[in-house]
This record gives sequence, structure tokens and C-alpha cells, in this order.
Amino acid sequence: MEKNKAINEVFEIPVAERRFVDEKNLKFKRKIIFLSPFLIFFFSFMGLLLKNNFEINNFTIGKSDSRILGHLPYEETSKEELVFIEPNIWVHKDMSQSLIRMRQDAKREGVDLVFLSGYRSIKLQKDIFYSLKSIRNQDASERARVSAPPGYSEHSTGFAIDIGDANYREADFEVEFENTAAFRWLKLNAAKYHFKLSFNKNNEHIDYEPWHWRYEGSIEALKVFETANRDLQNISK
Repeated sequence: MEKNKAINEVFEIPVAERRFVDEKNLKFKRKIIFLSPFLIFFFSFMGLLLKNNFEINNFTIGKSDSRILGHLPYEETSKEELVFIEPNIWVHKDMSQSLIRMRQDAKREGVDLVFLSGYRSIKLQKDIFYSLKSIRNQDASERARVSAPPGYSEHSTGFAIDIGDANYREADFEVEFENTAAFRWLKLNAAKYHFKLSFNKNNEHIDYEPWHWRYEGSIEALKVFETANRDLQNISK
């Protein structure tokens, strides 16, 4: 009985697992191994391109985002770069000769240019910005339309000059300066001496300043105002 019982029991018999090699899969793996160096090079190259593009965009955005109340930042030039041209007027040495020659040539044509303000230190710009803001009961954004915050003035570079008309002094630092003989002469001739109007009527951040001109006649000056000129080109498009 026990013998019959043992015979009738069901035993699980281990079966050897058969593995078949997939020929298509093998060929695909071989292709991947063959192409892997090229794929690594391709993705590395694309990654480098994306990284460079990201850094360039970040640099551009960063420069654009660094403005305050519409004004771009400018470093203060060193005293060694400045020259004295008349009482209270210091300018960058690169532009001094062009500035004096421009005034002399205007004089020959019957136009008297007056230099109102040249280089201004960041400390002086701070006094001007905050004291006038307080006196005129203006908030920062209102004051910034007519005066740059400290560290954001073209005057600190030594490449900016405010100009008036000797025969119409009541128009000094006023929009009415555009009605003077001095301004008309500057519009026609300033570019010959590498001067450009900084804040024209198209500027959305800063009020129109017909008296404020900047010099762009040297590599150093072009570097300083490169971002401002790029913004100007975007506005004109």
C-alpha cells in the first residue's frame, strides 16, 4: 500500500531553462557599442553649445537687469584719466581735445557753447540725487527721470558733458535748450567731434535732455557705452 502511494505521488522535476539568443537584439547592441564614441562626442558638443548660449544669454540679461530706474550702471573713472579744462570742469583725457575743438569751431560760426558739467564723482552724484529728491519732495522714480542715481550716471565716466548756450542761460538744464542756436549747431555738427545726444525723446525711462552729450571717439568710450548703444538700436527697430 505504501509502495503504491509513493508511486502515485506527484514530483516536480526540475527542467533546464533554455535561453535563445535574439539575433536582432545582438546586432542592435553591436551597433550601440560601435556608435557610442560618436554619440558621446555629439552630446558633449551639443551640451557645450547649450552652455555657451546659456552663459551669453545670462550675460545679456544680467546687464539689462542691472539697470536701476531705467539707468545703466557705470564705473567711476580714476582721477588719473581726467584732465582740467576750466574751473569746475574735468573730463576724460580721451575727449578733452575734441570737446575744446568743438567749442572753438562753434565760436567761429557765431555760436557760444558753455560747459555746464563734466565729470562728477559717485559721491557728488549721491548728494545731487538725494538732496534734490528731498528738496523737491520727489520719490526715487520721479527724481530718476531727471537725474541718475549714484553709480548710474554717465558723468562718472568722464565721457559726458552738459552744454548750454552763452546767450540763453535761462535754458541751462531745461528742455527749452533745444530752441537755442547752440543746440541747433550741436545737432548738425556734434557727430563730427564724436559726440552723441544721450537721452533723446524716444527714451522711455529718462526724460529728454537736449543739453546732455556723451563722447564716443575712443575704444574706451565705446566699451563704456556699448550697452546703451545696443538699447538705442533696439528702440529704433
